[in-house]
Amino acid sequence: MPRGRPRKDGAPTQKKAGNGATLGFEAQLFLAADKLRKNLEPSDYKHVALGLIFLRHISIAFEARHAELMAEDALAAEDPDEYLADNIFWVPAGARWSFLQASARQPTIGKLIDEAMGAIEAANPGLKGVLPKDYNRPALDKVMLGELIDLISGIAVGEPGEKARDLLGRVYEYFLGGFAGAEGKRGGEFYTAQSVVRVLVEMIEPYKGRVYDPCCGSGGMFVQSEKFVESHGGRVGDIAIYGQESNYTTWRLAKMNLAVRGIDADIRWNNEGSFHKDELKDLRFDYILANPPFNVSDWGGDRLREDARWTFGAPPVGNANYAWLQHIHTHLAPNGVAGVVLANGSMSSGQSGEDAIRRAMVDADVVDCMIALPGQLFYSTQIPVCLWFLARHKNPGGGWRDRRGEILFIDARKMGVMVDRVRRELTDEDIATIADTYHAWRGEPDAPDYADVPGFAKAATLKEVRQSGHILTPGRYVGSEIVEGDGISFSQRLATLAGTLEGQFDTASTLTTIIRTKLALVSFDD
Repeated sequence: MPRGRPRKDGAPTQKKAGNGATLGFEAQLFLAADKLRKNLEPSDYKHVALGLIFLRHISIAFEARHAELMAEDALAAEDPDEYLADNIFWVPAGARWSFLQASARQPTIGKLIDEAMGAIEAANPGLKGVLPKDYNRPALDKVMLGELIDLISGIAVGEPGEKARDLLGRVYEYFLGGFAGAEGKRGGEFYTAQSVVRVLVEMIEPYKGRVYDPCCGSGGMFVQSEKFVESHGGRVGDIAIYGQESNYTTWRLAKMNLAVRGIDADIRWNNEGSFHKDELKDLRFDYILANPPFNVSDWGGDRLREDARWTFGAPPVGNANYAWLQHIHTHLAPNGVAGVVLANGSMSSGQSGEDAIRRAMVDADVVDCMIALPGQLFYSTQIPVCLWFLARHKNPGGGWRDRRGEILFIDARKMGVMVDRVRRELTDEDIATIADTYHAWRGEPDAPDYADVPGFAKAATLKEVRQSGHILTPGRYVGSEIVEGDGISFSQRLATLAGTLEGQFDTASTLTTIIRTKLALVSFDD
């Protein structure tokens, strides 16, 4: 597998969409499930569908182990400890998918699902307060619920346990993205575009160590990190995952998302958020991935003027961008690296002292790489965004190049393809090109030699950045793309253009004569 190219899994079934694109089985399922939604808002339906997918997922794992134990010892098959020892959730009899599937057409199905969710939470303390338990509300169509259960029951039928669980995980992840698209701007509160997450993960390469996200949303950064480890021959568990989320509903989505993937994680929730109640204050992390909300003005900065995290200067009360950057930098381990998604304005803003903070960060040599991305990558905004990469130590040894005194700038604004009328995605090749360029610049042992690419990548010295006023917009540094010549000299090209222009003058003169002749024939008598 070429370096930096994410592994691609094949989908079992595909069909053509109306625009000629190929729909995977996840997309087919989402379209079918969305038809059942009827008049229910996507923000409500999201929890209905994802909760049932989660229940189906843990039931598959439970029932596979249950069958194995029944063949060995029927009493052991009903012992919860036998399942917890294998990191499998215990599912009580009345909460098992087979029971709910058999009851799908009953008018009491909403009540039965609520009872099932409650029983699973009671039996598994790690899920306390996580699962949705409002399926019996009058506004929820019980016929629709039954049809949705039937639809989800068809996922991974006949597949072995591990394969079935993987398929359910893929469906859950796809549905998260689908609902984010349906919710538009609100969807951006819990979901980061997958191609952007892949760029972050492929660049910082979280092979082993602690991974942290201070505003983790539905946990997409963590899922992609685990995928990276597995696709590069590592083991799930080689990384320890930590996160914090201030939105309780989103925190629940993250807990379910990680559980579906079998990812053990320490995800904290509180209303106050990472700035005002840092749940992991004393921990430092090898890798930090974050997509904080852009340009937040009401972050309570007036109460944190003397905070110890503001190493490079107190962030403005009216914008949290530089508060996020400094909070993240504070949590980096000695050789830690962070990738952060921010609004483009963060690269050049001079408002309320942000330029002074940026200058201090550049002078301290903590900025490792800056990437300008194209617009239309996110459900929540059409504007272009940028990626900041911070590093605690730019000369880590281990065969890597000493990159102190340099910042890598990448201009990726021309990359990506439109996947529908309003949304763009970075391709596998785009992601590989960006990540490979960064790895080459870092001088990683198995990477090729780095070279600047006009119009795309430039390794600038801190002196050059200072001369540009500490503005970190890649376009200032990468220059213009080299356009290959066609072998025609300037004098030849000028002669050709002059000849063309003379011909156009002649044509214009002829047309002028014709028009004047025609006008002379026109009578203006009343």
